[in-house]
Amino acid sequence: MGRGKGKPDAKSVLFKRLYGVTPETFERMKVILQKEFDKLHRQGGKPPNLTMQDKLFITLKYLREYRTMESIGAEYGVCKGTVSMAIKWVEDTLKKAPDFKLPGKKILKEESCSIQYVVVDVTESPVQRPKKNKKSGIPARKSVIR
Repeated sequence: MGRGKGKPDAKSVLFKRLYGVTPETFERMKVILQKEFDKLHRQGGKPPNLTMQDKLFITLKYLREYRTMESIGAEYGVCKGTVSMAIKWVEDTLKKAPDFKLPGKKILKEESCSIQYVVVDVTESPVQRPKKNKKSGIPARKSVIR
């Protein structure tokens, strides 16, 4: 989409502003995700609610715009849980791919490291809470006031 090594065209600049990645990076993501998507759905069965490209767009919108999963789900006609599973699948699949894997700590500490960007996802994360039952609470005496 760009014009060689010169100035990028208006479409690729707009795409980067909307989704947070260049069109070239988006295409690389699509290739990786399409291979995994095809593996998952090779056997047939019920067609998925979202296409692979929809899942990628949902993930990029979620990370770029800080929108709630409910609003994204309403836009695509699916529930919050479907959006959550789509985001998790895209993130996990891209983490496994060598193109999008960060090098280890030793390489990151070297001065000659050529990494340009590091993205950290600090959005919604599950919290582990203790289970509530009779034994875990502190028993209190009943009040003697009548």
